[in-house]
Amino acid sequence: MTLKSFFISLLFISSFALSGQRIITPKLIEVDWKGIIYKKEWALDLRLHENGAAIAYNTGKIKSYNRTNYYQIELGYTNDPRERNQSKISSRGRSGSFSYGKVNNLINLRIGAGVKKYLSEKEKRKGLAVGYTYEIGPSIALLKPYHLNLIYTTEEGGQLTAFTVSEKFTEENAERFLNVNAVDDKSSFFKGFDDLSIRAGLQGKIGAHLAWGAFDKNVKALETGIMFDIFPSKIPILIETEEISNNRYFLRLYLNIHLGTRRN
Repeated sequence: MTLKSFFISLLFISSFALSGQRIITPKLIEVDWKGIIYKKEWALDLRLHENGAAIAYNTGKIKSYNRTNYYQIELGYTNDPRERNQSKISSRGRSGSFSYGKVNNLINLRIGAGVKKYLSEKEKRKGLAVGYTYEIGPSIALLKPYHLNLIYTTEEGGQLTAFTVSEKFTEENAERFLNVNAVDDKSSFFKGFDDLSIRAGLQGKIGAHLAWGAFDKNVKALETGIMFDIFPSKIPILIETEEISNNRYFLRLYLNIHLGTRRN
């Protein structure tokens, strides 16, 4: 065989081998992140509602990728929307205000068991998950008497001397308590904690839940919905008149920031 014939044979064999060769393209593997990634979570809630605010602690057990059962304890306050602030310059020359006709501050202690469930299937760790929450449990109303610094006068040596006394509303001081000119200013918020009264009731919430990174270690969510407190008797926040009657139920909208962490 000549050298020319050898090269022609080599090219023929090479072209035949290439014609039968298969090119294999690597296949991308889709990772399904759905499933129980973490077992537990805890979070803090910073909640604003129509007539007050609250802070809450949550601890939950992650049952599946789209469901968490949780328990919550919450502390907050509620105002009556009919409260009327009265501006006043005190005897010390300071400008301030007090709530006219208010007899109690309402402090809320709420304990609840609830469920958080996602409607959207998140196949990746990042992104927005849409869901809902609902909760129910006992509501404890802590009623702290509202104190005002009332002006009194005494006569010494033919001269009148004015002084103030911090007092809550009673039948005996009702006329002075409701007289704007007899009020110097409101007392310290801490006045009255030694005279708390307690009312027990029922509370609940239902809301829309929007979470960023629902499978991430960090909990980041925004929630909005309706919350209620119901009591067997009226909660005395204001002095009752022909026009004003206290309520035994409170229904309001809320907006909540939900921040925390997940763990195994």
